[in-house]
Amino acid sequence: MKKKTIGVMLSLIVVVGFIILFNQRVLNFTPDTIQKWILSLGILAPIIYIILYTVRPLILFPASVLSLAGGLAFGPLYGTLLTITGATLGAYLSFLVSRKIGGKWVEKKSGERMERIKRILEKNGLLAILLLRLIPLFPFDLISYAAGLSKIKGWHFILGTLIGIIPGTFAYNFLGASTTSNSMVTIVGAVIIFLLVMMIPALFKNKFKAFLDQQEKK
Repeated sequence: MKKKTIGVMLSLIVVVGFIILFNQRVLNFTPDTIQKWILSLGILAPIIYIILYTVRPLILFPASVLSLAGGLAFGPLYGTLLTITGATLGAYLSFLVSRKIGGKWVEKKSGERMERIKRILEKNGLLAILLLRLIPLFPFDLISYAAGLSKIKGWHFILGTLIGIIPGTFAYNFLGASTTSNSMVTIVGAVIIFLLVMMIPALFKNKFKAFLDQQEKK
């Protein structure tokens, strides 16, 4: 491996490490803190929230924190709508960055996990994106970047992401909104829905893995 390549890789590691550390030490806001800040923006709050969610993948900020804050700030239904919009735009931004800027260098340096995601997406298109969003075998942002390096159609990626993230997004937003409720029924209901949405995909993981293995062999 050339010294220049090693230098670039080390630089990337340092930059990513710095961003993660910065998120943990400086941007480590609680959902409640983000909620208060968002609401202080008045009528611009929904737009700012969507923008924050759109750029989130580029700064490695935890999606779960923003989703909980969305429920706190806007309620379970409106918060879900805004979060789905922002998350889909953020995923597509990652997709475009990877497709337009990633190039052959990123493709060569990506690990086997990303290569496998690419093969899965290229063989199954929309269905693969939808299932990978519903049953998260791989990290959310990794799927977006891998999709950008694959030959999957852009509208397949957008539609699969949009539909696939609805259950999880609602669960997080409802859970966030319930923390401000005085109704124990609402709180318990939100927790139950959250647990179900998290557990059901886990029950189908092995079947989904078997399905993907079968598709790869074709």
